[in-house]
Amino acid sequence: MTTADTPAANGATEAARAAAPCERGATVWLTGLPSAGKTTLAFALAERLRAEGHRVEVLDGDEIREFLSKGLGFSREDRNTNVTRIGFVAEKLAANGVKVLAPVIAPFAVSRAAVRKRHAAAGTEFLEIHVATPVELCAERDVKGLYAKHAAGEFSGLTGVDDPYEVPAHPELRLQTQGRAVTESVAQLHAFLTERGLA
Repeated sequence: MTTADTPAANGATEAARAAAPCERGATVWLTGLPSAGKTTLAFALAERLRAEGHRVEVLDGDEIREFLSKGLGFSREDRNTNVTRIGFVAEKLAANGVKVLAPVIAPFAVSRAAVRKRHAAAGTEFLEIHVATPVELCAERDVKGLYAKHAAGEFSGLTGVDDPYEVPAHPELRLQTQGRAVTESVAQLHAFLTERGLA
């Protein structure tokens, strides 16, 4: 009998699975186009979860690029490196009972799959949420002025316009935000987490 097969070990595993929602960590990765609403939704959901007693961290893509991935550009390799770093931090936090909300574009499926694989290897829950906002609506919102600058020819390589965005084929949740208030989308996210025993 291996250590993992002992009654004590099995009991610990069952206890972890049966832990109260506030005690369970997970990574909730919100992927989508620029100005899709990922960060707005993440911070609104974080506020609701914290009010319910959950430990929550938001790994905002812009903050990560400033403090953890400073110096990286936007080549495919640099984007993959950035996503890998965020995934590493997210898994460590989630493994210690933190709900990690990662509103990060992560445009390439292979990068997201690598993060999922890392979580699976560690036995940590990973949930991919596709914030499926149409590019036309993202351009209309244009929170950071990226679409306007791109249209003016100030730069090229805008994700979803002239740079690839690989839409998730099988996300745990595909969230349609068009025509919906932020509160409605947050309510759907919260209900989804509740179904998963995380809220």
